[in-house]
Amino acid sequence: MILVTGGTGLVGCHLLYNLILNGKKVKALHRKNSNIEVVKKVFSYYSENSNNLFNKIDWVEGNINDITSLDNAFKNVDEVYHCAAFISFSNEDLNAMKKINIDGTANMINFALEKKVDKFCYVSTIAAVGEKKDSLIDEECEWKENNNPYSETKHYAELEVWRGISEGLNAVIVNPGVIVGSGFWRRGSGAFITTVSRGMNYYPTGKTGFICVKDVVSIMIKLMDKNVFSERFILVAENWSQKDFINSICKNLDIKPPKNKATNSIMYLGLYLDFFRSFFLNKKRRLSKAIIKSGQSKNEYCNKKIKNSINHNFIKVEDSIIETCKNFKINLYQ
Repeated sequence: MILVTGGTGLVGCHLLYNLILNGKKVKALHRKNSNIEVVKKVFSYYSENSNNLFNKIDWVEGNINDITSLDNAFKNVDEVYHCAAFISFSNEDLNAMKKINIDGTANMINFALEKKVDKFCYVSTIAAVGEKKDSLIDEECEWKENNNPYSETKHYAELEVWRGISEGLNAVIVNPGVIVGSGFWRRGSGAFITTVSRGMNYYPTGKTGFICVKDVVSIMIKLMDKNVFSERFILVAENWSQKDFINSICKNLDIKPPKNKATNSIMYLGLYLDFFRSFFLNKKRRLSKAIIKSGQSKNEYCNKKIKNSINHNFIKVEDSIIETCKNFKINLYQ
């Protein structure tokens, strides 16, 4: 039996589809107020038999900070894919991220050890990998404090996984880049596609690594099947500039791309305007220094380690954008 957390998120949802499609017995942990119907929606993008596939999932109500529900979820479980996370670049959400990303992962590790789970896969992020100037970033880069609350909590969550490994747990960590995939148009790269679809005047100047969600899921399963443990892997198909990524989305949505560069001065002006908007309208902040840094940083990532470990052919980022934008347009008219 396989337990998946974060099943109502982008990676978890596509992971569930892949596992169920291949005849695996799967439990999915979900919070009381989470929308599991979104999983069925995503399944429908890939299969005409989406309802039957969805109904094969054993949904378990609970969360990774509820010990009682975890005790129930871990019954008869052999493998765990821990995909649940709180993603935010705002310091306002730091305590919530610590509770979910760090404490929740610690709980998952403790139960995996107690229940003698055979295999454990943790989904981290390239935000938790160190940085190198003027060279490709790899798994050996030393992580440093960077004033990014999401990066910080995922780094310390990884340390919990390493603790589990030191105590005998067969675990592996994956660090995906920006994940491109369908079904979640208010979160992650899906939310970015939604933003671009409404029109943009400025583009960020940064560069980073991108990967299709199908690649992320396929690699996770391969690592577990091949019993590759006590390692972490950067998962990036290609390094793209933010400008090229936005332009590709615009091309596939048949809209005009932004022509103006978002310089630091423009971004920080937006940060101050966002502060006053939040203060006077009592709205949550949209911008943060971490978001600005992420959008302006020029980082390139190395995928040699994962290529040398398993036989995997990456999907081209352009092809993933084409499919995702196609499904985005389908979603608009349904």
